[in-house]
Amino acid sequence: MERIYASIMAKKVLIVDDNAANRDLLVDVLERFRPYGVEILSADNGSQALEIIEREAPDLVLLDIMMPQMSGYEVCQRIKANPALAGVYIIMVSAKTQQEDRRQAVQVGANEYVTKPFDIGLIRERVQAILDVKPL
Repeated sequence: MERIYASIMAKKVLIVDDNAANRDLLVDVLERFRPYGVEILSADNGSQALEIIEREAPDLVLLDIMMPQMSGYEVCQRIKANPALAGVYIIMVSAKTQQEDRRQAVQVGANEYVTKPFDIGLIRERVQAILDVKPL
């Protein structure tokens, strides 16, 4: 008798931040989603993020703005300019709190904007809703 296995597509989240402590905190916050098929990826700069995004096609990117070499704005703009990646949901996570920063994020295609220090519960709620996962 042949066994039939249901194929579950893993949902992927990419965390992009040049600060290792911020990346690690977000990974810890999202760990509760792993048992529900969510894969957590991370990058410490914009160039690395773009490589991972093109290779892995994450469903969601949590993207810092202030990074060396390539800002989060530029990364977001490049993602949204690529028709194959335009559907990637992007949440900018930044210490920049000015209204102009939020406007610029919207202009380059960000879906949401969260300021640091961020509310852990809010991040979990948004990830859960965006990925449509129902953890305990």
